[in-house]
Amino acid sequence: MKLGMQIGYAGGFAESVAQVQALEQAGMDIVYVAEAYGFDAATLMGYLAAETERIEIASGILPIYTRTPTLLAMTAAGLDELSGGRAVLGLGASGPQVIEGFHGVAYDAPIGRTREIIDICRKVWAREEPLVHDGAKYQLPLPEGQGTGLGKPLKIITHPQRPRIPIHVASLGPKNVQMTAELADGWLPILFHPAKAADVWGPDLEVGFAKRSTDLGPMDVVAGGLLAIGAESEVAGFRDFSRGMVALYVGGMGARERNFYNQLFQRYGYEDEARRIQDLYLDGKKGEAAAAVPESFLEQTSLCGDEGYVRDRIAEYAAAGVTVLNVTPIAADLPAQQRLIETVRNLLP
Repeated sequence: MKLGMQIGYAGGFAESVAQVQALEQAGMDIVYVAEAYGFDAATLMGYLAAETERIEIASGILPIYTRTPTLLAMTAAGLDELSGGRAVLGLGASGPQVIEGFHGVAYDAPIGRTREIIDICRKVWAREEPLVHDGAKYQLPLPEGQGTGLGKPLKIITHPQRPRIPIHVASLGPKNVQMTAELADGWLPILFHPAKAADVWGPDLEVGFAKRSTDLGPMDVVAGGLLAIGAESEVAGFRDFSRGMVALYVGGMGARERNFYNQLFQRYGYEDEARRIQDLYLDGKKGEAAAAVPESFLEQTSLCGDEGYVRDRIAEYAAAGVTVLNVTPIAADLPAQQRLIETVRNLLP
């Protein structure tokens, strides 16, 4: 099992680099750089690539609507070159509020677009022949009758460091998870509940795996939660740090009838709680919505407890198929974070 973590997008690039450098020394394997509607992810990823030596650097995620498929491939290839083969291209659909509101792009066909983007990126990196793609959403070059008519098939000029850069996909819905299991090198589920993952996602994963090409190898599963090690009286309160985030996703991400995270929460068995959180959040009662997040969910999706408890939780994630334990370490300062990561490193199977 590898150890990973998420880096935010709110700024403080120098501080983020210092943190990742320290955690790399402590044994962190991979870092995911987020992108929403703050700074772009690729800028920080490049900075990290230049200032680290071993750690893998992943986008977590680049929204599929904000760049052309070939630019996604070029960006990943550039980061892979800069890092010496340590880049991971994390892709996801984001949501209609950001894509249509901030980027002014129609939020349509996320699964079909992701499938085509994966195919195009791999063709670009393989560099076996000039790029041609005739899909429902992307046609390369543009077909006759569109544009100037001057487009022609091209190869990427530079030779990528690797002909196959890992692609991780953030997906939640049944069809999207099936596509991820079929095509992706890694899966980024959010709000992952290890005890219930098999019931919620197992059948869809099996459908995708049945179509998976043997040359892809096993798919990584990236999931985890807040991390703190100590006596229950000392660390139990840290679980509450997730309340606001869970309430935001379950209550406020999307319209009332189109919230993928709310639907997932219901599939976990929290039907009444999901509706209550959403009602409160959309009524502007964000504090009450956070308070309505079930304590059981916070406990079962975190790694906060004494060392034996955390070891058991890690084993539960591993049993659920998680291969990259993605943690948010809670500690007083950076040296304490380092010590925490070193401890957890020794608990991994």
